[in-house]
Amino acid sequence: MVRRGTEAAGGFLSGFRDFIMRGNVIDLAVAVIIGAAFSKIVDSLVADIITPVILNPAMKAAGVKRLAELSAGGVQYGLFLAAVLNFLVIAFCIYVLVQAFEKAKKRLIRQEAIAEEETVDATLVAQERLTGAIERLTNVMETR
Repeated sequence: MVRRGTEAAGGFLSGFRDFIMRGNVIDLAVAVIIGAAFSKIVDSLVADIITPVILNPAMKAAGVKRLAELSAGGVQYGLFLAAVLNFLVIAFCIYVLVQAFEKAKKRLIRQEAIAEEETVDATLVAQERLTGAIERLTNVMETR
């Protein structure tokens, strides 16, 4: 009975190890970590640069020094505006990254196509040379 439990535990740990070592899990972990770091950069960009530039006029008109103090009838719309700006900046950054990736992908496909055409052309040149050599050899043989 004890042995059975040990085998089950070993099978569970072995399955867990196999799960962790899959490429998808590692890729996901890296993506989450990079996403968290990227989120901090975007949060700082929005909070420290974009929000003050865009919302400073509104904050001065409202007589408020901090974004959290922007409210109307108890509704703190200042924090909501900051969250909306944060979302828009993140969406824009992702859009730019996807566009750059697609452009690089198209360039790579184009380069592979050019390399393939060059390979095909080299093969045709070699075949033409071989055909020419065979024709010359045939002519020499026929003349003798």
